[in-house]
Amino acid sequence: MKKLLAVLLVFAACATAHPPVVRDLGEYNRLVAADPDKRLVEITDIPRDVRYATTNNFMHAQLYPVAKVYLRRPAAIALHEIERELAREGLGLKLFDGYRPYRVTVRMWKPIRNPDFVADPAKGSRHNRGAAVDLTLIDLRTGHELAMPTGYDDFTSHARQDFTDLPPEVIANRAKLRKVMESHGFDALPSEWWHFDFRGWEKFELLDLPLE
Repeated sequence: MKKLLAVLLVFAACATAHPPVVRDLGEYNRLVAADPDKRLVEITDIPRDVRYATTNNFMHAQLYPVAKVYLRRPAAIALHEIERELAREGLGLKLFDGYRPYRVTVRMWKPIRNPDFVADPAKGSRHNRGAAVDLTLIDLRTGHELAMPTGYDDFTSHARQDFTDLPPEVIANRAKLRKVMESHGFDALPSEWWHFDFRGWEKFELLDLPLE
């Protein structure tokens, strides 16, 4: 009986064990030296509305100390290519989130525990890898956001990519965002119209480096 209990305890510990996470700046710098694509690049020239640096978010708490958006180098390059393409139509992007420290994902998971909307820390988030971005479209002339199915971080079925009970204009805007993102190497998350993962995200380690 004692042996069985010991086996079960080991199994439970493995099941809840967190994945390897890079927390040391020195280790991150060594990884970047070996592969420059792993560098986190701050996006400063695209409009941002980083809700997690405020209390205006689903947690009603400031989760980030600074309103900064970072992405791994190839994802950042692709995002700027998207900006240039959209500009020809008088459109642009507004960024809500990019790289997210692992500790923030752990904090988010506790009240939600729904992998459709918050990543399970047991697997980690593609945001933690610097390979996911939350964003929307704007009119460059006015700076206003285009109409989308829901607001940012809406945890309902209306936020899904396949939700169709919407005005034609909203469906068209969502489709435009998805098309331009996918044409530049990003894949849509089915449950969130605003979330896109950069293809090849698997090569990037989970990070818990401070945003500041």
